[in-house]
Amino acid sequence: MKLRHNLYRQVLTIVLIMFALIYISIAIILPKVLIPIYEKNIYLYLKTPLDVVRSDFSQTEIDSSIAYLYVKNDTITTSSNLTKLIDLPAKQIIENIKNEYGKFNYHGKTYYYNTIHDGQEHKIALTNDDYVHQMRSDIIEALFPVLLITLLLMLAIVAWWSQSLAQKIRHLKEKVDNLDNDNYVDKYKYKVDDELKVLSKAIDEMKLTLHKQDEYKNQMYQNISHDFKTPLTVIRSYIEAIEDGVESEKDGLKIIKQEIKKLEIKVHSLLYLNKLTYFKDMENYTSGEINIVDILESSVSKFKMTRPDIKWQIDILDKKTVFKGSEDNWEAIIDNILSNFTRYAQKEIKITVKNHRITFYNDGPNIDEDILNDMFTPYKKGINGQFGLGLSIVKRTLSLLGYEVTVKNERVGITFTIK
Repeated sequence: MKLRHNLYRQVLTIVLIMFALIYISIAIILPKVLIPIYEKNIYLYLKTPLDVVRSDFSQTEIDSSIAYLYVKNDTITTSSNLTKLIDLPAKQIIENIKNEYGKFNYHGKTYYYNTIHDGQEHKIALTNDDYVHQMRSDIIEALFPVLLITLLLMLAIVAWWSQSLAQKIRHLKEKVDNLDNDNYVDKYKYKVDDELKVLSKAIDEMKLTLHKQDEYKNQMYQNISHDFKTPLTVIRSYIEAIEDGVESEKDGLKIIKQEIKKLEIKVHSLLYLNKLTYFKDMENYTSGEINIVDILESSVSKFKMTRPDIKWQIDILDKKTVFKGSEDNWEAIIDNILSNFTRYAQKEIKITVKNHRITFYNDGPNIDEDILNDMFTPYKKGINGQFGLGLSIVKRTLSLLGYEVTVKNERVGITFTIK
């Protein structure tokens, strides 16, 4: 309720300010702007009867709002209403008349005049500023009802609009408050496809994303626990076997060392991935350039020992073999790709450098399309139920270096392309 009240008050204030500006413009500024037009009409109004005015004003039909002066041979004759119009002697009035037509001020009022010279005759028509004030008053009287009705209509429209807007905002707040509530049902229907409807859809998409992230985190925690539990279980089993005399100490320690090495690799991978995820200033870490051929050859020589049955091939078809990044970056990228390849390759692994791209091919089984989209997600279950961090490290390290990696199923085998 407080939100609606505040919003309504703000909008109402804006409307009142707009109304005040309109009133000032039309009722105050406009009449002043129109004064030259009023004065032009006054001068024409004064000049018209001068042609018929004679010295004998009693026989001349004259307007009571206009006073006349007739001058001939230094004799001044005035109409009877002159003193009602202005309490100034005729001679002093004539002294204020400098031009054929014009105006002068006396006791805070403005007086307008027009004259005609006909030989020795000098006719003067004079009036005050009541006409101008009357015109201003007529404009304000005509405009005030219109402005009042307009204001009431604007207030009604604004009240309806602000109430509708406040209801939409309350609805958006309600959706945000229920982001973590799976039982919340949104029944509000937008009648207008505006920015608030777009925001409402964005909140829906955010809720869906958060829900997916929660599911992914839960799955990731379970997978990490399982991945770490297996070697720990093996280590504990062999320790118990050694203690019970079932397994020789030499053979048991050998297996334990192997499992500890696996755990160490997993821990280092997890720490490395965490560093890639949360380090924001990676400029120094990813700066520099390296020759990719040297690292490819070094990595292949290491993995040949684990899979001597595979045909390893490196084809350098590009003169530009320098890539952005450090040796550590690219060693982590290539080692994790080849580690994955050695797990699934049948007879061949081929690496090609061409057009400033690196292509990795192995003749292992194709990847299911559902898995293909999530291969680079940490601990996302992949081929044959395997999961880990290697390909996620590849993806994130390449992103930091400004490269991207794509995966494609071939007729036989799969291809990773870095570009």
